[in-house]
Amino acid sequence: MTRSEQGWCTSVTRRTALRGLAGFLAGSPLLRSQLDPFRDHSRVPAMSELKTAFDFEPVAYAKLPRDIYDFMMGSSDGEATARRNRQAFDWVSLIPRGMADVSAIDCSTEILGHKLKYPILVAPTSGQGPLHPDGELGMHAGATAASNTPMIISSGASFPIDKITGAAKGPSWFQLYRMDTVEGTVDRIERAQDAGCAAITWTVDGPVGPYRERALHDRHLGGYGEIDENNPQGSRGRRNPRAAAQAPAPYGVRAQVLDWKFLSAWRSSVKVPLLIKGVVTAADARQCVENGVSGIVVSNHGARRVGHGCSTLEVLPEIADEVRGRIALLVDSGFRRGSDVLKALALGANAVCLGRVTRWGLAAYGPAGAQRVLEIIQAELTLAMATTGRPNLRSVDRTLVRTNFPWA
Repeated sequence: MTRSEQGWCTSVTRRTALRGLAGFLAGSPLLRSQLDPFRDHSRVPAMSELKTAFDFEPVAYAKLPRDIYDFMMGSSDGEATARRNRQAFDWVSLIPRGMADVSAIDCSTEILGHKLKYPILVAPTSGQGPLHPDGELGMHAGATAASNTPMIISSGASFPIDKITGAAKGPSWFQLYRMDTVEGTVDRIERAQDAGCAAITWTVDGPVGPYRERALHDRHLGGYGEIDENNPQGSRGRRNPRAAAQAPAPYGVRAQVLDWKFLSAWRSSVKVPLLIKGVVTAADARQCVENGVSGIVVSNHGARRVGHGCSTLEVLPEIADEVRGRIALLVDSGFRRGSDVLKALALGANAVCLGRVTRWGLAAYGPAGAQRVLEIIQAELTLAMATTGRPNLRSVDRTLVRTNFPWA
């Protein structure tokens, strides 16, 4: 056998060469199939492992498409107001009271004739269908299971209002946006009242469409996009590939008229207590009292309307001083803990509305998640009252806190 023939017998076969090449390619980091496309692959915890409301946010993040998550978390412009909403709680300190009997803590109250076990409501937030298949039905069920917590149903709900109120036996209110006509506004009010809503909350802080940079950056994702929160039909839980591309331009928008003259045109159709939502000044609160509404909600829309506004907690004291208990005083925007709730009560609020934080619960674990978030904050409120020597809400006043607002 010649030397060439001996080389052929000992050389690598075609099959061996191809097998080696395939192994090299399969292990190459250049192949996208070898890359993990997710944020991480950490274990999703059981709900029983979560100890604070903040623990629900990363689970919601992991479960939601990016555009839906960003719609939920996004706020106006560069989100300075959202950061200020949370920062404000660091400007208010709790001052414990010694020598107090806190062997039994009573968090119950009465708002507009409705008895509540806790001074907490679920704030109106639109388009909950993309968070969980049950959407607002699941939120209402979870709220009812959490000590019969009232839910304020958004005009931009994903389901018809009668289906939402019929999903659970707990109390519900309705949040109203202005329609293009008085007749359209009256129709929304009558449908809400027929469905059993015990109060109407008119939102007045949205005369123009919002400008949210986070949503605009997502405009090419081709998903849920920036829904119109004023749309009475809501999203119905559908993903709209054109929505993000239709996000509002920063200039040249058409403003709605939100004034007392427009309210007077439909006010007679309201047969239940009427509240004004979106009040952030003492002057507007004074007008609400003078015009005989039943209550106000101090709110900056969860920072979703004004890009560089004040937090609701810092304007709450001056509004409470103006109202002086003559009408119901509620507050929302940025609340995450039971201690946050107690600070607002000490500064004059009668109750607090929780928005994004309940959405975290719904997105993470469905109705049971929304229920658990509320129960955690209720328990934290009870603990905060006990540790500060306040056995009931009658004992909660401004001596409970010390404020250090930067402009004071």
